[in-house]
Amino acid sequence: MQLILRILIAAGGALFTFMAADFLIQPEQAASGLDIAPTSLTGLGAIRGDMTAFFAITGLSMLYGAWKKHGDILLIPAFMLGVALLGRLITMAVNGSEAGGLIPMTVEGIFVIVSLIGSRLFAHDVADGD
Repeated sequence: MQLILRILIAAGGALFTFMAADFLIQPEQAASGLDIAPTSLTGLGAIRGDMTAFFAITGLSMLYGAWKKHGDILLIPAFMLGVALLGRLITMAVNGSEAGGLIPMTVEGIFVIVSLIGSRLFAHDVADGD
């Protein structure tokens, strides 16, 4: 069970880390895949910086958590993806949805659940009271 969970978490981590690299190297093309378009150089910089940071933090924390079986670190991708999912749900409730909008929500939801399960099953650091 833990091996399968580690493989799922690592696969998600690899996916998100590759997405981070894509946003860093070719932000306009990566953004177009998510129906995002920069309207200025500031927007391009935001896409390159913010999206790279989001996916890098999410992906690398998943890879590290799966590799070290570290439950605490897996709370990071669960929170990051959970907030993204919440934002999508709010947008869906307020503005409606488009075709294809459920795919990223499903991916985010799956990896929130997988990260939370990993966080519960894997070791946690214990504070020494200092």
